[in-house]
Amino acid sequence: MGLVLVFCLAFLLCTNTASGQAVYGSIIGTVTDPQGNAVAGAKVTVTSVTKSFTYDTTTNESGNYSVTHLIPDTYKIKVEASGFKVLEIPSVGVSADNAAHVDAQLQVGAVTQSIEVTGEVPQLKTDRADVDMEFSQTYVEELPVLNRNFTNFELLSPGTQKLVGWSHAATENPQGGGQIFVNGQHFSGTNFELDGTDNQDPILGIIVVNPNLDAIAEAKVALQDYDAESGKATAGTVKVSIKSGSNEFHGSGFYYYRNSDQQARDPFTNKPGVSLAPATWKQFGGSVGGPIIKNKLFFFGDYQGTKQQQGITNQYTIPTALVESTCGFGKPGNCDLSEYLTAFGAVNGQIYDPATGNQSTGTGRTAFAGNLIPNTRISPQATAMLALFPAPTSSGVSNNLVTTGAGPFDQKSFDTRIDYSAPRSYQVFGRFSIDYFSLSGKGGLGALGGAGFGPGGLNGSSNVHNYSLATGFTKPIGPKWLTDFRFGWFKYNPQTAYSDAAASPMDGFGVPCLNSSKLNSSLCPGITGPPVTGGLAGIDFSGTGGFSAFGDGLNIGRCNCPLTESEQQVQFVNNWTRSQGNHTIKFGADIRYALNLRVPSDASRTGLLHINAGDTADGGVGGNSFATFLMGDVTSFERFVSTSLNAAERQKRWFFYGQDSWRVSPKFTMTYGLRWEIYFPESVNGKAQGGFANVDTGIIRVAGVGSNDLHGNVENTYKAFAPRLSFAYQFDPKTVLRIGYGRGFDIGVFGSNFGHVVTQNLPVLANQTLTDANCTQGPGCGSGATNDRSAVFTLAQGPKGFVPVTVPSDGILPLRGPAGDVSPRIRPTIQRLPTIDQWNATVQRQVTPTLNLTVAYVGNKGTHVFAGNGPSYNTNEAAIGPGTFAYSCSPNPAPATTFDCKQVFKPFVSQAFRRRLFLNGVPAFTYPGSTFTDAQGVVHPTPACCSDSPGDYFGNDADNKYNALQVKVEKRVSRGLQFLAHYTYSKAYFYDAGYFSVNKTYAWGPDDFNRNHAFVINTVYELPIGKGKKFMSDAGRVSDLLIGGWQLTNTLNYSGGLPWTPS
Repeated sequence: MGLVLVFCLAFLLCTNTASGQAVYGSIIGTVTDPQGNAVAGAKVTVTSVTKSFTYDTTTNESGNYSVTHLIPDTYKIKVEASGFKVLEIPSVGVSADNAAHVDAQLQVGAVTQSIEVTGEVPQLKTDRADVDMEFSQTYVEELPVLNRNFTNFELLSPGTQKLVGWSHAATENPQGGGQIFVNGQHFSGTNFELDGTDNQDPILGIIVVNPNLDAIAEAKVALQDYDAESGKATAGTVKVSIKSGSNEFHGSGFYYYRNSDQQARDPFTNKPGVSLAPATWKQFGGSVGGPIIKNKLFFFGDYQGTKQQQGITNQYTIPTALVESTCGFGKPGNCDLSEYLTAFGAVNGQIYDPATGNQSTGTGRTAFAGNLIPNTRISPQATAMLALFPAPTSSGVSNNLVTTGAGPFDQKSFDTRIDYSAPRSYQVFGRFSIDYFSLSGKGGLGALGGAGFGPGGLNGSSNVHNYSLATGFTKPIGPKWLTDFRFGWFKYNPQTAYSDAAASPMDGFGVPCLNSSKLNSSLCPGITGPPVTGGLAGIDFSGTGGFSAFGDGLNIGRCNCPLTESEQQVQFVNNWTRSQGNHTIKFGADIRYALNLRVPSDASRTGLLHINAGDTADGGVGGNSFATFLMGDVTSFERFVSTSLNAAERQKRWFFYGQDSWRVSPKFTMTYGLRWEIYFPESVNGKAQGGFANVDTGIIRVAGVGSNDLHGNVENTYKAFAPRLSFAYQFDPKTVLRIGYGRGFDIGVFGSNFGHVVTQNLPVLANQTLTDANCTQGPGCGSGATNDRSAVFTLAQGPKGFVPVTVPSDGILPLRGPAGDVSPRIRPTIQRLPTIDQWNATVQRQVTPTLNLTVAYVGNKGTHVFAGNGPSYNTNEAAIGPGTFAYSCSPNPAPATTFDCKQVFKPFVSQAFRRRLFLNGVPAFTYPGSTFTDAQGVVHPTPACCSDSPGDYFGNDADNKYNALQVKVEKRVSRGLQFLAHYTYSKAYFYDAGYFSVNKTYAWGPDDFNRNHAFVINTVYELPIGKGKKFMSDAGRVSDLLIGGWQLTNTLNYSGGLPWTPS
């Protein structure tokens, strides 16, 4: 470690270093005489057109000059040298994280004479080789983007693809951060920056403050091969600058309105003649900026409000009118499910009596003749819920209910920014942003909840408050040095709740141990009471019937409820820049400290009851999941149970870099650098406030107990070095070749390196999981016997309580055993960072003064990335094979310390593969005093891994690759027209998560999200009509207000289909 530090410091000191280009831009160029010889010592003055800030420099012996740390703006350049006329260039645009290349050829004459150069400044990028896309203020403000959501601009960049089939719940992502893959890499690998400070929640991988479009000065999407100053990214970096004021007052105002009359009809849920769900969308606001003290102090502020009632049409499969009218405990006669026999046939539609036949195998059962079940067999608890179902809106057994409704979505956002400049001395800026959201929705099944009418199908409510602060200070030190300092802070703060959180409906239905009334009783010990366990449980169905889930839950009503989260990060950045001959040298540090408190309910705390058709089938044939429910059987069960509501994570993140940009010649620039990223293992905020599961040894290390430190003894890695190298060669004034290579690292997502894992393990939180395999001993998982059927408990019994674990003095818990049946979250015992190596070769040609063509080959290789589209996979994945024996264990009654284990045959599972990640397939940890006897009579210690519950492994242990041809045509404004078009042909490959833990070879193939062909074009055209334009140029003021200033804008995104799904 000491040698590494010495090396890094030596590198930084020897190479000196560079500017904070994430916030600022620069102007570079070469000054020559009429014969093309370098002019040394020429004075170059750069002045802001809007603020009158002035910056001076002189050319070196090669005639080169560089002016860095320029606030994005329009500048004028004046070049003066003895014996030459003064050269003036009136308008040069400068954007953040880019250098405008402006060469000047002087004419012989007196310094009292001047020449003004007019025309377009060349668009070629000659100082670096990153693959990027810039969006000017005009593009940002005027292009049509759905809901004026800034993150959708990322989709206008080459190589970007939106993840389909999954998105974050609106309750946690009301700001609308997109799940967008960049050049084949996971969306969480995209780093968002706002005014040079971090603006990404690394746990969900989304933007924190999604800026108002009227507040954006410019935006840049760097897709790969970025400078060494940029990091914490394996996909792209999205950099946004908020506007600053100027010497003139400027403002804007806007109001947008949309309703259901302007929306297309969904052919699957909106039948002809049926009105669309009511919907309104209003967005309004404005901005203002100007001087406080001219030429020195400026302000800018903006506000945006959104009020939305998003109409939603939900389609459900519910019990038919015949079922609702005939079924119920206490009703005479039979519960009539004959319609399902007719609909699904005599084999698949037949319902069998679960009380008959072989109770262990579920075979030899007697059919209910005509699917008529005596009402004496119907559960009173199911009867109470059945009575609350709405009447079907159509006949048939499927998709027989359509409901419409709307839920409110409100947003309020503010930005304020102050800029100050002391002439030729220093600059200071400060910006503060607030984003408030409130959204809610009722369940589409009324008192039974279900998919909701709120945004994204929400059944529940959410209040989210996001904040961002950035300040910066820049100062030149002598003629060659310049330093800048930035401080950043953000807070992401969602709070969610069920619509019925204050009620106890499950108690009312007669299902115990779910709501509050019987918790912590002798029947249901150990579970905390309200408000955590209020509201409906979730009830879902699988198998014949296809019934819609009802109740509450993340996968039902799109609400991770209740959720309390407060994530914060503070950030300190310091950069140094030195101009030394033809070298521009940069170095700096970025120090961050993150804090996160998250009390989630991924699995409902009231409970999620899974019902399938197996209980009413005969050996897997026939059956009906709703019949299983009506007879009161629950197939499996899960819920989150917490012992602490304040367990939180902490993490330090230290980044260092050094870089040299060397203008080898006027035509050739080489940039080389090194970045070092250190992500310290996360810690928790106190003793026993987290558990670090170890898949190799089958244990959980409890933080701060015994020999375990608050980091869980996780080993850090100090080897995350990211080299960056690029070449840019300008063949002629209109053509440049760029070649780049870079390595990048990232923190991952959903807990792969921070959050979501250690405070969601024992002893803090358990995902109590009850299945047939772990409920076959004694009374099963309810308060009474289930006759060893496939049901884990009945609705009348309710689930068994969860008794929190007692942490032993050594701080070691087994993954499976006395702690109960839980699904652990597991990481490696050493920090493993998602890593990418990326490269590109690009040719850019300026075709006309306003049109340029770029052709690029882009490739990358991901290492230590995710298997599939998420960060974790099941360590208990079943393998295709003849089957084997696993073991189901339960503790013997106290005071005994032994366990009763029995063999359970698992078809299609090979024991050699079941725990591939354990050392030699066998964990080292065993329960003290616990043994089992195999079929040959041999006694063995009981392995700690014999739970059938899946374990989520956050391994960061997969690979992927991506190769693409990207062609881009860009036209700057002329005659009112500007456009941007690009085409991408790509191939992406990855490991699917579904079989990865068993055999990686079988899991490799085309990436299931990547569309090989994609074409995007967007256009802004100002019509040549009105005062001073080609048509009606002499229009009066009133006429011009009516006919002038009109624009035509468009955005078109056309792409091919997905590899495996018709689309």
